Amino acid sequence: MRLPLSVVVVAYDMDRELPRTLRTLAPGSQRGIAADDYEVVVVDNGSPTPLDETVIAGFPGRIRVERLDPAPPSPAAAANHGLARAEGALVGLLIDGARMASPGLLARARLGARLADRPVVATLAWHLGPGLHMDAAATGHDRAAEDELLATVDWETDGYRLFGISTLAASSRPGWFGPLGESNALFLPRELWAELGGLDERFVIPGGGRVNHDLYRRACALEGAQLVVLLGEGTFHQTHGGAATSGRFARADADAEYEALRGEPFARPANEALYVGAVPAEVLPHLDESVRQRLDQR
Repeated sequence: MRLPLSVVVVAYDMDRELPRTLRTLAPGSQRGIAADDYEVVVVDNGSPTPLDETVIAGFPGRIRVERLDPAPPSPAAAANHGLARAEGALVGLLIDGARMASPGLLARARLGARLADRPVVATLAWHLGPGLHMDAAATGHDRAAEDELLATVDWETDGYRLFGISTLAASSRPGWFGPLGESNALFLPRELWAELGGLDERFVIPGGGRVNHDLYRRACALEGAQLVVLLGEGTFHQTHGGAATSGRFARADADAEYEALRGEPFARPANEALYVGAVPAEVLPHLDESVRQRLDQR
């Protein structure tokens, strides 16, 4: 019998961030899903120093590590490598290994995938701290400040507390009831991944530019696709000097690459979504803001 779920995590030079991400994906931290129901496939995209084996050895569930070396500066090839080796019937992709996960992410993704014949299960994304990480210099948010912030909440006991110290990412700014620009934890049945052909490796700028946006848009455009958005779940980006969130590469470069490949500017998919999930108390302020934004758009 095929393993129910695989989660592919792409990482590059994330000695500080990846252990936290894996902690939030570990059995016990993830609720409503058994350790034997899923695997985590970590793909090291040519980090200068290979992943610390003790971090992997300490993971209390199924985990495998793949390494590309040498590796291109875009994560697209690494993501496709992981997707090809995932054994689950449902496969999720975290293209950025610096993203911590909420406790119900995996169980709700499995539930959401049962709602349609051709489900595209998407999640919203947050940045840890008081603002977007591309504006970190203005808010004084750096790794040290983030470490102090994380120490103020017992996220290892209850990952939903991360909502209280986070800001919606730009791609998720409209909230739960507006169109997403991308999903930083995207789940598809393995058959739909095969139809998509994975990520487009022609997106070559460091960090991938719009490759994850392109992936999400193409998934939503599949014939008969049903978008399923997870309420009360999401991912939380840790600051790590990433190509996009650090501002080292201009958004205009990413937009230009997208337009050169697709022949038109990127536009958020407007698929009508089904919603599945629960709303812990820590999530209520974000839900309230999502409702307010949707009402303002009427």
